[in-house]
Amino acid sequence: MTFVVIDKCIKCKYTDCVEVCPVDCFHEGPNMLVIDPEECIDCTLCEPECPIEAILSEDDLTDDQQEWLALNTELSQEWPVITEMKPAPEDAEEWESVEGKIQYLER
Repeated sequence: MTFVVIDKCIKCKYTDCVEVCPVDCFHEGPNMLVIDPEECIDCTLCEPECPIEAILSEDDLTDDQQEWLALNTELSQEWPVITEMKPAPEDAEEWESVEGKIQYLER
């Protein structure tokens, strides 16, 4: 099992989760983070750190969210590892409550 970053992270990109990850499984894209499922050890440390609840257990994904497991897998192979917390985008708070942000995903 692994943890998965879903579309809530898009344009918010809070990096609180990165600081607690013991295996450096987070990867940073232009406007969100993803988790490499091959590196994730299912430690559960990252999930409560996300201020917008954008990290879910693979087992807790709804049918509509299943595509995010594949996207995390794909994008973690393309994007670089992030190991240190960075400031969130200046407009992150404005995006926190926006639903269905997949159309804003930047690759």
